Amino acid sequence: MEVKLEKKDADDWVYRGEGAANLVLAYSGSSPAFIGKVMRIPKVGRNAPSAVVQNQPVLTEQERLLWKEAKEMVASQNKDAVERFFTELVMGPLLGPKYVDAGVLVRVSGEFLKCIEEKVTRHRPSLRVDAAKVDVERDYVVIMSDHTVFPHGSSKRRPCISVEIKPKCGFLPLSSFIAEENAVKKYTTRFRMHQALKLNNKDISEISKYNPLDLFSGSKERIHKAIEDLFATPQNNFRVFLNGSLILGGLGGGTSKTNTITKQSFEDDLKGVIQPTKGSRTASFMQLIAETVHHSRVLDQLLDVQKLDHLDIEGAIHAYYNFLSRPCTVCMNLNEAKALHACKSLHSIPMDESLKIVKNYLIAATAKDCSMMISFVPTDDVDAGSQYSSVHMPSTNQKFTYKVNFIDLDLKRLKTIEDYYELDQKIVKCYSQVAGGDHRKCVPASTKNV
Repeated sequence: MEVKLEKKDADDWVYRGEGAANLVLAYSGSSPAFIGKVMRIPKVGRNAPSAVVQNQPVLTEQERLLWKEAKEMVASQNKDAVERFFTELVMGPLLGPKYVDAGVLVRVSGEFLKCIEEKVTRHRPSLRVDAAKVDVERDYVVIMSDHTVFPHGSSKRRPCISVEIKPKCGFLPLSSFIAEENAVKKYTTRFRMHQALKLNNKDISEISKYNPLDLFSGSKERIHKAIEDLFATPQNNFRVFLNGSLILGGLGGGTSKTNTITKQSFEDDLKGVIQPTKGSRTASFMQLIAETVHHSRVLDQLLDVQKLDHLDIEGAIHAYYNFLSRPCTVCMNLNEAKALHACKSLHSIPMDESLKIVKNYLIAATAKDCSMMISFVPTDDVDAGSQYSSVHMPSTNQKFTYKVNFIDLDLKRLKTIEDYYELDQKIVKCYSQVAGGDHRKCVPASTKNV
C-alpha cells in the first residue's frame, strides 16, 4: 500500500537546512520506514505563478529531445519524478552509483506541506523566507538517506561526524570562445570572481580565501589548505554535523567568518570523536578530511563531469541558440570581427553536435553546483570487513570508517542557459572592475542558483 504523509505527520519532521531550490527536513519520529531519512521539499518563489498543469509533460519539447536516452525521465508527468530520474539515470552513471542517492518518491497531502511551511518558517534565514516558500502544490516529495549519519545499525552506536562541502568549479576554462576582454576567466577561478559580485551585492560580508583548485589538486597539502580556508569562512560551502546535528556552518543562509567563540565551541564538540587533548582536535579533524579527500580520489570523478563543459558558457550559448533554432542574440551584439568569425563557426555545426554541447553543459553545471558529504565513525581492526572504506589519521593514531555521497544533483533546466550567460558576463565585469580598483562599478545582480 502506498504511503501518504498527512498533516498529523508534520510534527515528525524537523528543519535541517536549505539551498536555492529545496528545503531539507530530517525525520525525528519512530517509524522504521523513515528513521535515518531526510526529506527534500522544493521551494517556489513568493511571487511565482502556479506551475501545476495536470497530465502534461514536465519537460519542454526541446528538453525531451535533450534527455531522450533517459526514457522514464522524459515520459514522467511529475516534476519530482523527473528530478529523481535525472539524478539516478544521468548523474548516477557519471559519478558512480555508490556515491549517488536518488531517493524514493513519497506521496504527501497539501495539508502536510502547508503545516511544514508554517512550522519551518521561524527556523529559516530571513533572506530565504523573503525569496521563496514551500511549494504546497506538490503531490510527492523525495525521501533519501540522511548522509550526516551512517545507515541505521552500521555504526554500532559510535559517534558520527560528517562534513558537507560545496566544491564548486575545479578547473580553469581554456575555451577559444572566451572573448579577449574576458580572458581573466582563464587564470582566475569562477569562485573567486563570483565572491566579488556577492560582496558587492551584500550577499556575503567578506571574501573567502578558499580556492577550488586546491581542493581538486590531488596534493594532500593543497587539499588541507582548502579545508582550512573553508573552515575559516564557511559561507554556504562548508558545514559539519555531529550525530546529525549541525555544529558548524549555517542552516540555509551560510555564515561568514568562524570567530574565536565558534572555534572553541567546535573544539569542544569534537571531544569523544577526535582523541587529542584539548587544543588540537580541530586541527586533527581538518587533517582527517584532507586525508580522506586525497585517499578516496572521489573528486577526480566530479572534475571529469565538470569538464564536460569544454567550451565555457561563451561557446555553449551559441550551441543553445542553434538547438532552439532561434537567432543568436549574442552574435548580434558582437563587434570584434575575430570573435564573430569564431562564433559563426559554431552556428554551422550539425544539430546533433549542438545538442551534445548543450546537454554536456547542463550536466557540468549540476556537477559544479552539487555538494559532497563525507561521514566518519571511529573504527578498529575488527571492522575490517565493513562495506565502507577506512582511513588512518597519523596524528592521533586513529582509524575512521567513512562514506562519501554527492547530494543536490539538481536538474538544470534548458532555459537557464541564458541566465548563466548573463550572470557570467556580470561576474567577469564586476571582478575586472574590482581588480582595476573600481569596486563601486560592479553591476548588482542575482547570485542565486549558480
